[in-house]
Amino acid sequence: MGDTYAMKGGSKLASEIYHSKVSSDDPNHVGEKSVNRDEQEMARLGKRQELRRNFGFMSMLGFSCTLMITWEGLLTVFVYGLTDGGPAGLIYGYLFCWLGYFTVVASLAEMVSMAPTAGGQYHWTFLFAPKSCRNFLSFITGWQSVLAWQACLASAAYLGGTIIQGLLVLNYPTYDFQRWHGTLLLYSVILLAMLFNTYLAHQLPKVEGAVLIVHIVGFFGVLITLVYLAPHGNAHDVFVLYLSNGGYDKGTSFFVGLITTVFAFIGADGAIHMSEEIRNASTVVPHSLVASIALNGTMGFCMLIAILFCIGDIDDALSTPTGFPFIEIFYQAVRSNGGATAMSAIVLSLMIFATIAVLAAASRMMWAFARDNGLPGSRFISRVEPRTKLPLYSVGVSVVITLLLGLINIGSSAAFNAVASLVVSGYLGSYTLPMVLLLQKKILDPSSIHYGPWTLGRGLGIFCNVFGLVWIVIVMIFSFFPSVRTGLTLQSMNWSCLLWGGTMLIGVGSYFGYLRGRYNGPIVETDIIEQVHGV
Repeated sequence: MGDTYAMKGGSKLASEIYHSKVSSDDPNHVGEKSVNRDEQEMARLGKRQELRRNFGFMSMLGFSCTLMITWEGLLTVFVYGLTDGGPAGLIYGYLFCWLGYFTVVASLAEMVSMAPTAGGQYHWTFLFAPKSCRNFLSFITGWQSVLAWQACLASAAYLGGTIIQGLLVLNYPTYDFQRWHGTLLLYSVILLAMLFNTYLAHQLPKVEGAVLIVHIVGFFGVLITLVYLAPHGNAHDVFVLYLSNGGYDKGTSFFVGLITTVFAFIGADGAIHMSEEIRNASTVVPHSLVASIALNGTMGFCMLIAILFCIGDIDDALSTPTGFPFIEIFYQAVRSNGGATAMSAIVLSLMIFATIAVLAAASRMMWAFARDNGLPGSRFISRVEPRTKLPLYSVGVSVVITLLLGLINIGSSAAFNAVASLVVSGYLGSYTLPMVLLLQKKILDPSSIHYGPWTLGRGLGIFCNVFGLVWIVIVMIFSFFPSVRTGLTLQSMNWSCLLWGGTMLIGVGSYFGYLRGRYNGPIVETDIIEQVHGV
């Protein structure tokens, strides 16, 4: 990158600079009025601007909404909620998770307004943690975040590929379903995502704004068609009917089934990792985070109610040969392969665009962590291509990882799903430490917090932190439960606990082994230190 980094002790200066209260209206601040606010905030955090800022509020709102694709994602995975909890469990579980996610996202929005960097959670953990352990806690947070985004990228590409397979099954009864077909289709989706993140990257803000329109218009297209043409159930079957097909008692079944809604909101922090490419990031990112969770949550809840009223025969939906109950529900609604395919194609196209957004966020998270020496091969991964000002090396590494993970599906879909199961635990785990540390500061030392332009206030902020943390603990515990209690097999077992624990051990081993002495928290560029202190 050609950057000059501070030696070893530079990461400690990152915290000192942050707490120095240098602000954009300080008359002694570097660059004074000639330097825009984003550069000032980056300098305050000890980072040089390396990426091109070409995202605004609408493009970032589109990015956030289409990355989460809540109503579309809900359709692809609501089989788990139907199995554990049933229709009523899905309804009330959705409301519980929406509120939980909202408090978590509000907490993240407050922190990104304080320190808008691509590293996000691990950077905040370093800033808020005690000096004695901040390097280690920061590393563990960053490690979880990197793994979660890589697993999410593989999952998004896999869902796109397998939805195509489901449509082939619907339209061609003689089609011979093979797992390697799904892997090749996964490859096509991820390579398309790579195209948009490299050669067409300069068009990505415009694309995301346009996809937001498709996201909203497609919602109404599917919703109106479904409600108008499909046979309707009664309110009892939607708001009262609980199912415990997984073999758990009623209460446990409800919590195990939450995984459907949790997955539908996954990736809520995506905009955070694009912070260094957003104009006025300290206000635009928080606004886009909160607006996207509100908009997506509303559309997701409406679609959930509609799909449950129009579900028809639940057994047929669960046993569909396409592998996706929503395709069978669409078919039962329109009684036409062509109509069901057209409706499913909307979901498929948005899943592909979500993969494009996930690759952008995943590569930025990897790039940021590598920039601070948090990964093996950091010197290579952290390079920025000077002409395009894009982290093309981290984009390429992310694509290669997904291509390799896709090979696992050929041998065993259960093994691939085990890897993908890192998504929930990795994301929620990366949110936990910065929220705990911020809450501790709010209660014990509120004067030490230097809020950004977007803040919740002390009372509401403490509520969001506490409720969000309690919600994370509940969801993480039950995300490790298998969807069925009886007759467990290698295919039906939930391996996420083993994978999450194993990857955490690998991370700890890396920190005390290969990366020993190399990762010292966010690195500060020495020339930025001089600028901030007016040298």
